[in-house]
Amino acid sequence: MRKLVALPVLSADALSSVAYGPEALLAVLVLGGTAGLAYSVPVSLAIVFLMLAVGLSYRQTIRAYPQGGGSYIVATDNLGRIPGLVAAAGLMTDYVLTVAVSVSSGMAAVTSAVPGLSGDVVPIGVLVIVVLLAGNLRGVRQAGALFAAPTYAFIVAILALVAFGLYDAAGRGFEPVPHPPLHAVEGVGLLLVMRAFASGATAMTGIEAISNAVPVFKPVPWRNARTTLSWMIGLLISLFAGTIAMTHLEGVVPRSDETVLSQLAHRSFGSGGMYVFTQAATALVLLLAANTAYNGFPRVLYQLARDNHAPRIFLRLGDRLAFSNGIIALSVAAVLVYVAFDGDTAALIPLYAVGVFLAFTLSQSGMVVHWWRRRDRHWRQSLCFNATGAVLSALVFITAGITKFTEGAWVAILTVGVFLLVTTRIHRHYARVAEALRLRPQKIEIPSRTIAPRAARDAVAAGAAQGTDTEETDGPLDVTEDAEAEESPEEILHLSVVPLDSLHRASMRTLAYAASLQQPVLALHVSTSDEDAERFRQAWLLWGNHLPLRIIVSPYRAIVTPLISYVESLHRQRPDLTITVIIPEIVVRHWWHRVLHSPLAGRLRHALRPLPKIVVTTVPFHISDGHSTPNGHTE
Repeated sequence: MRKLVALPVLSADALSSVAYGPEALLAVLVLGGTAGLAYSVPVSLAIVFLMLAVGLSYRQTIRAYPQGGGSYIVATDNLGRIPGLVAAAGLMTDYVLTVAVSVSSGMAAVTSAVPGLSGDVVPIGVLVIVVLLAGNLRGVRQAGALFAAPTYAFIVAILALVAFGLYDAAGRGFEPVPHPPLHAVEGVGLLLVMRAFASGATAMTGIEAISNAVPVFKPVPWRNARTTLSWMIGLLISLFAGTIAMTHLEGVVPRSDETVLSQLAHRSFGSGGMYVFTQAATALVLLLAANTAYNGFPRVLYQLARDNHAPRIFLRLGDRLAFSNGIIALSVAAVLVYVAFDGDTAALIPLYAVGVFLAFTLSQSGMVVHWWRRRDRHWRQSLCFNATGAVLSALVFITAGITKFTEGAWVAILTVGVFLLVTTRIHRHYARVAEALRLRPQKIEIPSRTIAPRAARDAVAAGAAQGTDTEETDGPLDVTEDAEAEESPEEILHLSVVPLDSLHRASMRTLAYAASLQQPVLALHVSTSDEDAERFRQAWLLWGNHLPLRIIVSPYRAIVTPLISYVESLHRQRPDLTITVIIPEIVVRHWWHRVLHSPLAGRLRHALRPLPKIVVTTVPFHISDGHSTPNGHTE
């Protein structure tokens, strides 16, 4: 991806936060009346310094993780499994709230221009999330000028707004316009100032997006990513500081019926075309920012599932090569949060700050450990940058957790705790299953000869799907021609196909069951890469190469679709065969464990049902607390 495209696409989340970050800061300070608003400039300067420090910190992350280093990966690599899970919890909370806050803020921009829609904020916002869900399930990607345009339009609109405002302010000697009379409802103190700081710091969300996506840049990726990050930080600071300066000079205060940006646009542009352009650009960039979460959230779930901390259904790619289950989970969570808080941005901000800065803190702390261990060139300078980012992020996280606890931050903290409990229990279950499935040489009798009760070479040769990358081990198979009518058992010609994900006790029992039927057997394995295919082939040879094997390489990580296509190709090329697909099935003791295991048999049965002479059968392997029991079951 070119930098001119990567900048707006990957910076949409961070830059769009200018639409709600400054307003969130002012909404807290205004509680202290005129005395409270006097702190807007110094608090904003502190946030600008925080932006600069964290931005420099993520430049070091890009250098250390040129393959892309999100909070979960960095924290897990350097701090351990539990801190990594906590970082993942904060990151996923951030993604969910990115959708909810971006949609709510976008709706606020729309209702500021069209007040008549203010009563329909919740249903319209839910409809927007549904549209995002549908688009991402169909494989919409953040790429190209179409997705770059809203961010560039927003940048132009805000810079124009600030330029016009400064021009007007220069005509009066930069004398601030008196703001409306304010009545303090809360005393001005350290607590109020810290709450405002934590709320305004939400303008930093999305800063780590570029460090997560280093591989998408053109060569040299890490250098282009660092350059793009620097431009993003510069733009973010300019837009944030310019917005705060304009609110101070124009005497604008937060209102319930109109956003701060809308008020500033009205004062600079009136109600003409530039005002409409500013509001439209704001709404569109917020929509794009919400869509960025649909790339990040499913990938974090994929990484968690890969490490056995989340259900393995999140490893699965849909027909459009998107992580469909993760996309659906994000949409459901975002809708629940959005509806629960009535689409109110101010109510969502306290939750937002906790998740964002929890992930920042653990990521930057992990980088401190990384540099301390590596101690390569310039490690002291990098450690200093990351340590500064970690300390400041921790300060904001603690401040948000304490000062906004009763305003909703407790929900985010509780969510992190529940997430940690659930993911560790899932990992424990998968570890128990892995132990039950582990091959025990003293209990598994390896056949002393090739299992080939019947020769069926032609059946396997005919099974090569056109256009599918498959490979076969040696194994003589032969099937005689069959009549069209089958009126007796002797006339039925069988071929058993056994899909295998790996070689373990359940798959061995399934192979033994298939061979015991005294019919030709073909083992089938789908690998996601050539390296995985070679590893499985070596394991198969170690076992003894007792059955014919086909390996299908599916580089897009899809498993079920290649299996279905292969069986369909077998049926098309040899319609005289009755094909029995025999699947190992893990049977768990508790119903809530079922979602942790792939319902492969059901999906294959549903997909293959329209084809004649296809039988799908399962060989259950029961997992209990102390032992496992294999049984055969046919449907």
